Amino acid sequence: MSNHSFKQYNLSAEISRALIQLEYFQPTNVQRKVIPVALNQKDLVVKSQTGSGKTAAFSIPICELIDWEENKPQALILTPTRELAAQVKEDITNIGRYKRINANAIFGKQSFARQKLELKQKTHVVVGTPGRVFDHIQKGTLNLERLNYFVIDEADEMLNMGFIDQVEAIINELPRYRITMLFSATLPPDIESLCQKYMQDPIYIEVTASGLTTNAIDHFLIEVTEDEKLTVLKDVMIVENPDSCIIFCSTQDQVDEVFKHLKRTRYPSEKIHGGMTQEERFSVMNEFKRGKFRYLVATNVAARGIDIENITLVINYDLPLEKESYVHRTGRTGRAGKKGKAITFITANEQQYLIEIEQYIGFEIQKVPAPPKEEVTRKKAAFERKLKDQPLLKKDKSENFNKEIMKLYFNGGKKKKIRAVDFVGTIAKINGVTVNDIGVITIQENASFIDILNGKGPLVLKAMKNKTIKGKQLKVHQAKEQ
Repeated sequence: MSNHSFKQYNLSAEISRALIQLEYFQPTNVQRKVIPVALNQKDLVVKSQTGSGKTAAFSIPICELIDWEENKPQALILTPTRELAAQVKEDITNIGRYKRINANAIFGKQSFARQKLELKQKTHVVVGTPGRVFDHIQKGTLNLERLNYFVIDEADEMLNMGFIDQVEAIINELPRYRITMLFSATLPPDIESLCQKYMQDPIYIEVTASGLTTNAIDHFLIEVTEDEKLTVLKDVMIVENPDSCIIFCSTQDQVDEVFKHLKRTRYPSEKIHGGMTQEERFSVMNEFKRGKFRYLVATNVAARGIDIENITLVINYDLPLEKESYVHRTGRTGRAGKKGKAITFITANEQQYLIEIEQYIGFEIQKVPAPPKEEVTRKKAAFERKLKDQPLLKKDKSENFNKEIMKLYFNGGKKKKIRAVDFVGTIAKINGVTVNDIGVITIQENASFIDILNGKGPLVLKAMKNKTIKGKQLKVHQAKEQ
C-alpha cells in the first residue's frame, strides 16, 4: 500500500493541504477505486462496508470539483440519520477548508427558518436527511438550478428506514444532467432498481472483505436468559475491559434501564436514542468521540455511519431483529484496519433470528459460555483500576485547523448592502495578509462571519478595528462558538 498516495490524483494545492492537516496520507481501498472515477465525473454505485473510508471517497472529489465562484448549491448528499449528516458536513468543511467551501447540514428537529437563512448564503454543498431536504425543495428554499453532484450515502439504510420513496421524490426534482453516486454496504433489489432507473451507465465498484462483515472483527454468542443479561453484561465488561465500547439495545426503554444500572455502579457511561433531543444526542456523540466516557448504551441510532476511532468492543445486549442491523452494529468496531470484537447475547426464543443473521453474513457465529466467576474475580482489579484512570482525550479532526483559524464577527451584512468581495478587498490589503488567509465568509442580514486562516486572525482583528467596509465602520470581535 505504501506506493499509493493522494498525490497521484493531481488534487489542487488547497485540497492537498487540507488532507495533510487531516493526516490523510494514503488512500484506503475504496478511496483508491472511487476517487479517480468520481474526478472523471462518472455515475457510481459503490458497495463498501462501513469503516472503509467512503465519506472521504466522495467528499474529496466533490470538494475538488466544486466551483467556488458559484453561489448556489452544486452538491447534495443524502444520509439516513441526523448524526451522519452532521458528520459528513464536518468532513466536507474540513477537506474544503482552504478552498473556502461552505457546506450546510439540514435535518429535522432543527429550526427550519434558521436552515432557510443558511441556505440563502453562498452554499456549495448541502448534506441532509430525506424528509427535511424534500421539505426545503417543496418550499423553494433549496435551489437546485446549479446542482451537478448527487450522493446517496448508506442507501440500504434509507431502504430499511422507509425513506426510499422520499429519495425517489427528491431525485425527480433534480436536474436531469448530473453525476450520481450511491454508496451502500449491501445492494438489495430495490436499491439495484433505483440505480438502473436513475443513473447513466454507472460504474460498479465493490470493496469488501471475504463476507458481509470485515475479517477484522471476531464474533461471539453468549446464550442467556432475559433475567441474566445485566449480570452477564457486567461480567463481560470486566473480563474484556475495553477502552471504548457500544452496548446496543433494541428499545429506548431498554437503553434507559441498562444505562441507569451502569450509572448506579459508577461505570463511565452515557446513552443515546431517538427519544432524546438533537442537542443531547450530538453532545453525547461528541463526548464519546473524544473519549470522555468509555461505555455508550444505544439504540440503532448509533449503528450507522458514525466514525469513532478505537471502539474495541460492541455488545448486542439484545439480538437485532433485522439481519442488516447486525452488520451495521458490529461494524462500529474493527475500523480502519484495527481489530475488534462483537459479543451478542441470545435468548432461547431468538434462534430463528440468529439463523437469518448467520445465513446473511455467510458464517456461523461461535458460541461461548458466559465468563466464569473465577475469571471475573481475577480480572476485576485491573478493570477497577482502568475505571479510576482519567481518560486520554482523543484529538478532534478539526484540531489542526482550529489552532490557526479565527472566526471574526462584524455587525453588518446584507441590509447594509455589504458583499463578500467588499470584505476580501479590505482584508487582503492589510500588511502581511493575502487572499489565501481568508476562509469561508457568511453574510447574514445584520451580521457577517469570516474565517481568518493561517494564524492571521489576531492581526486582522486588530487592523479591522480601524478600517471601514464600503465606507462603513463596523464593530468587529472574535465570534463566539455557534
